[in-house]
Amino acid sequence: MRVYSLPRKGYVMSEKVVKPDAEWRKLLSPEQYQVTRKKGTERAFTGVYWNTKEKGTYRCVCCGLDLFRSETKYDSGTGWPSFHEPLAKENVRTEADYGFLSKRTEVLCARCDAHLGHVFDDGPKPTGLRYCMNSASLAFVKDE
Repeated sequence: MRVYSLPRKGYVMSEKVVKPDAEWRKLLSPEQYQVTRKKGTERAFTGVYWNTKEKGTYRCVCCGLDLFRSETKYDSGTGWPSFHEPLAKENVRTEADYGFLSKRTEVLCARCDAHLGHVFDDGPKPTGLRYCMNSASLAFVKDE
C-alpha cells in the first residue's frame, strides 16, 4: 500500500498494520480503544484536540500514520477537531456507515483500519468537506 510520509517527504510503500484485539487493548487507553477499534465516539467539546491551534501534524494514535495538517484544521462549531482535507487522500479511506438511523461516511486510517470519525459535505472551501475526527483517534506532533 502506498501512503504519504511527512518525515520522508513523499509517498512510500507501507505494510498494513494488523494486530490481535488483545494487543490493541494493551497499547491504547480504554477511550482510544473504544473509539478506534470499536467505532465509538467521544462527547463533543471533551477531546484534547477540539480547540488546539498549534502548528503540526495529526497522526493515527494506533499506527502513527500522518493524517492531517494543522493548516487544514478549522473551527466547525461541532466540538470535534475538524479538517477540510487529509494530508494525503491515500492515508485515509472511507466506508458507508448506517448507524444512528442515517447514512454517514466513516473515515478510517488506511494503514491500520482505525476508526477516526466521519466526513460530511458541509465544510469550507476549497473542498467543501468536514472531516470530523475524534481526538482519541489522533496523536499530535508539533512542528519544530
